[in-house]
Amino acid sequence: MTLECKHVWGRISEYLDQQLDPKLLADIEKHLENCEVCSAILDSTRNILVLTADSRTFELPVGYSERLHARLEKAIRESANPKNDSA
Repeated sequence: MTLECKHVWGRISEYLDQQLDPKLLADIEKHLENCEVCSAILDSTRNILVLTADSRTFELPVGYSERLHARLEKAIRESANPKNDSA
């Protein structure tokens, strides 16, 4: 089964909690091997979990949330409308 990014994103928490059935786990790991966007989201999610478990307080850079949302929206648009390289 070939997964789309949006399907992987919807399962990131289950992936990190090791709550996926073996077949879906294998499909997600195969996708992550070839998808830089999903790999980056997985790494970011892991980092967020580490930071939220830490009792220290961190200030996000100004505009971080806006940039993050813009990048996610762009990635979603690009995955929904892949460019046709044969044209």
